[in-house]
Amino acid sequence: MKKVLVATEKPFAKTAVDGIRSIIEAAGFTLVLLEKYTDTADFAHAVADADALIVRSDKVTADIIAAAGNLKIVVRAGAGYDNLDLTACSSKGIVAMNTPGQNSNAVAELALGMMVYMARNSFEPGTGSELKGKKLGIHAYGNVGRQVARIARGFGMEVLAFDPFITSEAMQQEGITPVKSVQDLYKKCTYVSLHIPATEETRKSIGQELLMSMPKGGTLINTARKEVIDEDGLLRAMMERNDLKYATDIAPDCASKLKNSVGSRYFGTAKKMGAETAEANVNAGLAAASQIVDFFTTGSTKFRVN
Repeated sequence: MKKVLVATEKPFAKTAVDGIRSIIEAAGFTLVLLEKYTDTADFAHAVADADALIVRSDKVTADIIAAAGNLKIVVRAGAGYDNLDLTACSSKGIVAMNTPGQNSNAVAELALGMMVYMARNSFEPGTGSELKGKKLGIHAYGNVGRQVARIARGFGMEVLAFDPFITSEAMQQEGITPVKSVQDLYKKCTYVSLHIPATEETRKSIGQELLMSMPKGGTLINTARKEVIDEDGLLRAMMERNDLKYATDIAPDCASKLKNSVGSRYFGTAKKMGAETAEANVNAGLAAASQIVDFFTTGSTKFRVN
C-alpha cells in the first residue's frame, strides 16, 4: 500500500486535510500527517518510508531527499517550487511537481488590493486617485497574470501585457493589449503587476532603468519573488523620483531603508500572504493529492518541474 506523507510546518486547514485524506484513501493509499514540526530531523524520519510527499513552503532539501528511501514523487502545494531541491530529486529519479493555478485568484485579489491601497494614500487622509482609466501592465501573462487582468478590467483599467511565451493573438482574444518588450510595458503603464519567476535570467532584472521609465505616479506591485528586484536600483529610483511607489508581498532586504527613506510610497506585507486564503489552501491541497493519485494510477507527470 502506498504511503503518502503530508509534511507541513504550517498545516493545511482542516477542510483541506479532510479532502486530501478522502482522495488518498479512496485510491487505496495510506495518509500520514506531520504537522507543526520544529525539527527537520522529524521530517527526515517521517519521510524515510514514504512513497509520496506533499508540502507547502517546507524545504525539501538534499538531506531530506537522501533520507527518503522509497520516495517516488513530491508535490509542492502551490505555484512556486524553489523550496524543492530539484537537482537532488532528479538524481534519485523522484518526480517533483507543483500545483499551478490553484492560488491564482487569491494572489490576484491581493495585487489589486495593493493597487487600491497605494492609489488611496495608504488609506491616510488626502486626495488619492482612481484605478479606472489607468494603464496596467502585466509582466508575465500566466495563471496569476490572467486573473489580475480579469479583475483589473472590472475596475475599468486598460490592460497591457508582456510575455514572450504567450501569442499576441491569445492576449487580444481576452481583451488585452500585447506589447513587444519589457521596456515598452514599463514606459506605457502607470501600474505594473509583476509575475515573473526567479530564474538566472530574471534575478535582479527589475531595477532603476525600468522604474525610471514609468509614467508619473508609477507603481510597481510585486506578488512574485523578491529576487527579481535589483534592490539597489529600486532604492536609487525611488529616491530620485518622489512619485514612484512600490508595494510587495515579499519584503525586500532593504525594507527598513525604503520605509525610512520614502515612507508610505513603500508597502510590504509582514510575510508572504498572496496564497493565504481558505479557498487557495484547500484548492492547492486537493490538487496535490489528485496529482499523486494520477501519477501512481496512470503514470501522469503533468505539472512536473524537474
